[in-house]
Amino acid sequence: MDITVNILMTIATAATPLLIAAIGELVVERSGVLNLGVEGMMVMGTIGGFGAAYLTGNPWIGLFAGIALGAIFSLLFAVMTLSLATNQVATGLSLTILGLGLSGMMGTNFVGLPGERLPNLYIPVLTDIPVIGRLLFGQDPIFYMSIVLVIAVAWFLFRTRTGLTLRSIGDSHTSAHALGIQVIRYRYLAVVFGGACAGLAGAHLSLVYTPQWVENMTAGRGWIALALVVFASWRPLRVLAGAYIFGAVWIGQLHAQAFGIPVPSQFLSSLPYLATIVVLVLISRNKRLTMMNTPASLGQPFVPDR
Repeated sequence: MDITVNILMTIATAATPLLIAAIGELVVERSGVLNLGVEGMMVMGTIGGFGAAYLTGNPWIGLFAGIALGAIFSLLFAVMTLSLATNQVATGLSLTILGLGLSGMMGTNFVGLPGERLPNLYIPVLTDIPVIGRLLFGQDPIFYMSIVLVIAVAWFLFRTRTGLTLRSIGDSHTSAHALGIQVIRYRYLAVVFGGACAGLAGAHLSLVYTPQWVENMTAGRGWIALALVVFASWRPLRVLAGAYIFGAVWIGQLHAQAFGIPVPSQFLSSLPYLATIVVLVLISRNKRLTMMNTPASLGQPFVPDR
C-alpha cells in the first residue's frame, strides 16, 4: 500500500507542471493567440525559481521569481505579436530557443548545487489518515494551487462576463472590435497570465519535482502542455484529466526502468512523447471534435484600423 501511495504521489507531482502550463496556455488560446513559446517560458521559470531560492535561501521567493520571469518573457511575446503583429508561430518558436539558451547561460554557476525545496503540506490528524491522508493533505503547495487554478479558470471562462468577452475575442476578434471591445488589451492580459502559469510550472520543476538545476530540465514538457490543450478541446476540466494521464505515463516509464522490465530504456523514455503524438493523431482524425471548441481566430494577427 505504501508503494501505491508513493506512486500516486509521484504521478501528481509529475502532472502538476503539465497542468499549470496547459491551463495557462488554454486561456491564451481562448483569446485567439497561439503561444508556442511555452517551453521557453517554463525553462526561464525553472532557472528563476532555482536561482532566487538558492541565493536567498527561501523557496517562496524562488516561486515568485519563477512566475515573474515567465510573465516577463510572455510580455516580450505579447509586444512582438500583438503590438508589432509578427507571426505568432515564428515568434513563439524563437522565444523557446532564446529561453533555452538564456537559461543555460544564467544557470552555468548553479549546476550541481543543492536546491531549496518547497516543503509538503502537513495537517495534524488529516495528513496521518491511512492511504488518503498523504494524497489529499500531504502534497506540495503548488499541487493545491494547480487544482484551484483549474477551478478558477473554468469558472472565469464560463461563468463570468469577462470570460465570455475573452472567448468572443478568440472566436471573432473583428466582431469583438466592432462592438467596442479592446481586443489587444484582453489578449495582452491573457498572454501574461499564460506566461506566469508557465513560469510557475517551471518553478515547480526546480523547487519540488527535482530541487536542483540542470540545463533544459523542462525536457519538452512545454510542448506536451501545448498538446494537452488540443487533447482537452480547450476545456479546463479535460486539461486536468489529460495532465494526470500524461503524468501517469511519465512516471510509469520511470518505474518500468526501475523494475528492470526488459525493454530498451531509450524506448521507455520516449513513451510520454510517443503518447503525445498518438493522441494528436487520433484527435486529428475526428474533425468535428477538433473544430467543436477551437477558437476561430486562433493564431490570426489582429491590427485595429487595418
